[in-house]
Amino acid sequence: MKILIMEDERNQRILLKKLLEKEGYNVFESERGGEGIEEFKKEDIDLVLLDQKLPDINGMKVLKKLKEINPLVPIIIITAFGDIKNAVEAMREGAFYYLTKPINSDELLILIKKAIENLNLKKEIKKLKEILKERYSYDRLIYASGKMEEIMRIVFKASKSDANVLITGESGTGKELIAGAIHYLSKRRNQKFVPVHISSLPETLVEAELFGHEKGAFTGAERKRIGKFEFASGGAIFLDEIGDLPLSLQVKLLRVIEEKKITRLGSNEEIPVDVRIICATNKNLEEEMKRGKFREDLYYRLNVVRIHIPPLRERKEDIPLLVDYFIKIYSKREGKEIKGITDEALKSLMKYHFPGNVRELENIIERACVLCEGEYIKREHLPTFINFKREYSKSGKLVETLEKIEKEMIIQTLEENNWIQTKAAEKLGISERVLRYKMKKYGISKE
Repeated sequence: MKILIMEDERNQRILLKKLLEKEGYNVFESERGGEGIEEFKKEDIDLVLLDQKLPDINGMKVLKKLKEINPLVPIIIITAFGDIKNAVEAMREGAFYYLTKPINSDELLILIKKAIENLNLKKEIKKLKEILKERYSYDRLIYASGKMEEIMRIVFKASKSDANVLITGESGTGKELIAGAIHYLSKRRNQKFVPVHISSLPETLVEAELFGHEKGAFTGAERKRIGKFEFASGGAIFLDEIGDLPLSLQVKLLRVIEEKKITRLGSNEEIPVDVRIICATNKNLEEEMKRGKFREDLYYRLNVVRIHIPPLRERKEDIPLLVDYFIKIYSKREGKEIKGITDEALKSLMKYHFPGNVRELENIIERACVLCEGEYIKREHLPTFINFKREYSKSGKLVETLEKIEKEMIIQTLEENNWIQTKAAEKLGISERVLRYKMKKYGISKE
């Protein structure tokens, strides 16, 4: 780690340098503000120790200049005891902390460690934001159909508002991508976008994940942890599969929406949060309300702006564009120069019903790019179930043909539902017991 000492007292500077070098830090030094600013520009400095009084430039001006160059770098102010008021003012301007002379070496080292941990956290958050922007960028929304054109009009309108949004549609249609686009087109675009996949969380941990917990709040809570709502404050939270939220937590989510406050598990303290809520579900929430599985008052709070994404089979005009887009991505990843797809292979895709929607199409093209050795993806690079009519009609016996189709459907549905057997069975319209029997029969396993 690179530390810059900006201190005009030579003895103090030497003392600090020796202390820090002994701890393994790479130390740079300057006795004047102007020199220090130039050094800061030249080197990738991780932390600055800044004397409040320098011979050429006031410490506050130096602080502001450094923050303009790189606002992430923590700056620790060194000040005389009588100038604490000014040091506190410097903290309001972005300084990490201040130390009074004479400096306690143990206190300094602890403070530097905390400052660097804080810097690493900021860097991680910045990197996460960049990844999320790339993942949910508007450029990734590929479409040609009139249905998606209409949806994008709603997306643009919703992005100008802070209203809660409910996105509905089958699994794999791109609900999370639409949610990310709404956020990154909005005025909150420079703040955090935090996705939470409720269905992937054990019911016992959903509350702690959303609202955080104090140390000792439950078995295994070894330290305090902030929840996703608190982390997302100022930005947006995306609650995927909101229909799977337990009823007990639906009440708490309603309270967060109404009061804009959360309470961590194991605490009575109310913490204000400013979060835009975007939800998604592949369930029919109106039916869930009738069955008593989803609260009516919460539904109306979430369903301010409704966006329904049609399945891929209802907007097949999008398939050729999506195929080209996925070929570019995965041929580049595989280090291949695949120019496109043959007409025969594309016709096979256009005839297919895509129960897994865009996500399934992406998986099919990714697989095809791995198998393809030439310039174009051909029919033989596609999974057998895409062409089952032609392939299975030649196989002879009806029972064998039906078994092949059944096996392919079971594998495909399990993959679409992350191998969660209860969900796959529901999708297939059979009981979980029957599904387990058929998996055993056909030798199907996740491995």
